[in-house]
Amino acid sequence: MDLLNTLVEKGLRRELPTREEALAVLATSDDELLEVVAAAGKVRRQWFGRRVKLNYLVNLKSGLCPEDCSYCSQRLGSKAEILKYTWLKPDEASQAAAAGVAGGAKRVCLVASGRGPTDRDVERVGKTIEAIKEQNEGVEVCACLGLLSDGQAERLREAGADAYNHNLNTSEATYGDITKTHTYADRVDTVQKAHAAGLSACSGLIAGMGESDEDLVDVVYALRELDSDSVPVNFLIPFEGTPLAKEWNLTPQRCLRILAMVRFVCPDVEVRIAGGREVHLRSMQPLALHIANSIFLGDYLTSEGQAGQADLDMIADAGFEVEGAGTTTLPKHRADALAAAGAAGGCGSEASAGCGSEASAGCGSHAEEAGGCGPCGGHAAPSAAPVRTSDEARTDLVAVRRRGAGTDLAPNA
Repeated sequence: MDLLNTLVEKGLRRELPTREEALAVLATSDDELLEVVAAAGKVRRQWFGRRVKLNYLVNLKSGLCPEDCSYCSQRLGSKAEILKYTWLKPDEASQAAAAGVAGGAKRVCLVASGRGPTDRDVERVGKTIEAIKEQNEGVEVCACLGLLSDGQAERLREAGADAYNHNLNTSEATYGDITKTHTYADRVDTVQKAHAAGLSACSGLIAGMGESDEDLVDVVYALRELDSDSVPVNFLIPFEGTPLAKEWNLTPQRCLRILAMVRFVCPDVEVRIAGGREVHLRSMQPLALHIANSIFLGDYLTSEGQAGQADLDMIADAGFEVEGAGTTTLPKHRADALAAAGAAGGCGSEASAGCGSEASAGCGSHAEEAGGCGPCGGHAAPSAAPVRTSDEARTDLVAVRRRGAGTDLAPNA
């Protein structure tokens, strides 16, 4: 297939595909799906081999968010049955992080709901970062706290943060349809602040919110321009009690095509399968590992994921290996650039692309499905369901996997 051969060649050279080529990937047929996955896999292996980076989410503060992000169960006015609690203490967060590191997680993502942190919140998170790093030598810490004010990114970096997550979520053209309480430009500003402070930028998207192929390509091109080191790809979980509760627009095939498009446009960055993979990729999750090189292990912010041990088994059975703490995730040219920016106190770039805070992925500030936890195990199995065709939504999984509802346990405890 000429298109795929061209995209592989461009990916190996880190050359940007045309928009038409990116759109063509999303328009491929199911008969061509394995060819698309194989082509994206060649690019993935060139830059990341067969390594899979594991990330672990610690939900520092849950619910009661003043923002109105339509996809989020923690949003203003949400009727979703989630736990609501204020800040975890540094030692509590450190204990939670230790469980993820013990399960093989290389990065811990600290997420807090809210529009953005106060200076006191930044001080609190700084102490939490210090506690985690004291107990877990070599672990990476990514903070996801929402919109940053001047000087806050620098303070997080001084406290030991390695990265900051703020997701773009969707295209600039449709952003106002998803959120009214802040703007796409606000998100851009926060990612620029993280960049300027020398933090690794983690910024991604949410697919399945009713967006067009053009919107998906727009947001991924914006992330390429933003030069994010990590791109979490979230698949919307339509929670009851949120405005997007009826948006079931994804199939496993569609998800794989989206991941492949992201890999072709961002060939040498960490592409992370984030929230919603269990619901939408289902039994085709192992195929996605041929495209993405990073996942969240176990649970998400307010919903349960696949059991951590099942994730580890899936990685091994698919012929991949968990990335060790002593291995640098990014290719040398990106790792060297990040190190140089950090040594200089920040890159100071004014990238015009977008970022995002919530999303759910990487760590997302209000991010619904933002991150994942470590090997919690013991998740209740879904009840038996009738045989379904591949394009039918598994709406039953949402209720089964809602994390913490009706319990005294915080998500990822």
